[in-house]
Amino acid sequence: MSSAAATAVKNQGADASQFDAPQALTDGFQLVIDALKLNGIEHLYAVPGIPISDLLRMAQAEGLRVISFRHEQNAGNAAAIAGFLTKKPGVCLTVSAPGFLNGLTALANATTNCFPMILISGSSEREIVDLQQGDYEEMDQLAIARPHCKAAFRVLHAQDIGIAVARAIRAAVSGRPGGVYLDLPAKLFSQVMDEAAGRKSLVKVIDPAPAQLPDPNAIKRALDVLKNAKRPLILLGKGAAYVQADQEIRALVEKSGIPFLQMSMAKGLLPDTHPQSAGAARSMVLKDADVVLLVGARLNWLLSHGKGKTWGEPGSKKFIQIDIEPKEMDSNVEIVAPVVGDIGSCVSALLAGMDGQWPAPPAEWTKAVAERREANIAKMAPKLMSNASPMNFHGALGALRRVVKERPDAILVNEGANTLDLARGIIDMYEPRKRLDVGTWGVMGIGMGYAVAAAVETGKPVLAIEGDSAFGFSGMEVETICRYKLPVCIVVFNNSGIYRGTDVNPTGGNDPSPMVFVPDSRYDKMMEAFGGVGVHVTAPDELYRAVSEAMDSGKPTLINAVIDPAAGTESGNIGSLNPQSTVRKAPPPQ
Repeated sequence: MSSAAATAVKNQGADASQFDAPQALTDGFQLVIDALKLNGIEHLYAVPGIPISDLLRMAQAEGLRVISFRHEQNAGNAAAIAGFLTKKPGVCLTVSAPGFLNGLTALANATTNCFPMILISGSSEREIVDLQQGDYEEMDQLAIARPHCKAAFRVLHAQDIGIAVARAIRAAVSGRPGGVYLDLPAKLFSQVMDEAAGRKSLVKVIDPAPAQLPDPNAIKRALDVLKNAKRPLILLGKGAAYVQADQEIRALVEKSGIPFLQMSMAKGLLPDTHPQSAGAARSMVLKDADVVLLVGARLNWLLSHGKGKTWGEPGSKKFIQIDIEPKEMDSNVEIVAPVVGDIGSCVSALLAGMDGQWPAPPAEWTKAVAERREANIAKMAPKLMSNASPMNFHGALGALRRVVKERPDAILVNEGANTLDLARGIIDMYEPRKRLDVGTWGVMGIGMGYAVAAAVETGKPVLAIEGDSAFGFSGMEVETICRYKLPVCIVVFNNSGIYRGTDVNPTGGNDPSPMVFVPDSRYDKMMEAFGGVGVHVTAPDELYRAVSEAMDSGKPTLINAVIDPAAGTESGNIGSLNPQSTVRKAPPPQ
């Protein structure tokens, strides 16, 4: 045989061998994981079940950290606050129908609070759902999700997974951040395609949240209004904390010399102990200020919509507002100087426009604010030193105030009624994004989800201060905290009821009042059942020592802090929102 013929036979054999080689394949499971990893997603918050169990197993095998919860709402809350802390969308995975609905509450809350989050839910088969033929957990999830989030997408073909994940990420973080829903029918996961083609179908999102620069004319207008103010105030909202333009915001406040207020999740952008802080003179500055610069804050119910007695005489205020969403302007009152753009760019532009001769605010104003602040701090001090047993809210929070001051880098999670309202004013914060609470909706149930994600995303110790009612919404997640050995210390303010533990059944019947819980409950025993540390305390000094030890140890800990059942007020600081009957039916004769 000639050498040419031999070469031809050899080549023919090689071609045949290549033809017989198995084709490398991928599937929907792998493509979802690859798309998330390509875009820097590191953590998944989930509740396993049909049809996502294998997806979670495979994700863990591929190096993603999967945190498995006991309830989808808590997993969703964890994903939402992860988005706030990292500026990347937190990802929650749920099963279909009821699991999806549980996660939807968290998705809607994330959208309301402007937290970037993606809810990924398995779903039933389209051809059965559309004909309403009764599939397993049948529900048109896409239609239900759409009104409650920024965007909602369904993926029917494996080759579209990459582009769908990319669109979800971009929608979640661009402009005003929020929640996005991604619907993945069960059949999608097992769809198979060529591995090389699958790899090419993936999309890495480029510049998903580009800067949106403000109009120079808007900056000039805002500075003119601010410069001419007699009693100016800067009000920082959680949007200012989210953007992580901490140095620029601090520079703006300090260069202007203007007193500032921080909404609860903005606390720590500047320390609450800063000399320009007006936190302890809140009522005064809101009522008396003549110009208010809003930075990442909205004039919603938390700020009395910018009007009413909170804000003094009608028409006495001029508002300057920085927001990335143009429709936010004039939402409740006139904004005389709207500044539309991302907060970081807008604050930098304001700083650049302040010349070296920027006038300090009138001394009469800053002195009046400082005097009111110091007077209110002095008035509060004795209450915080109380060591009464059983504890009242002030004594207990005074002890926790010391803990936080000694550990400014720790994350504080806070929810409840009185527990939230009083802690917000009593506990000083020193660093940004260290206080996480109920946010815009004022909802209960965020506590354990936020605590888990805060520990996972930051690696910092977490102190969760919970009202006993609020803790009940997510308390089972203490097992999750123990399972993952997270450095979370939970303090349950236990006054045996909702607002108070003293209500009685007006009929004299055997059923308790709907406002009370089992008296003398031992939430600490619940923690011990899962291998965590449980502590029972009745006095502020005991509380301080127990929390300090827990924060230093990093061990999952729950402290049952006994509060006087008579302590607390109806609905906390928002009692005006709780309708009360003025015409009550007389109780039946005994």
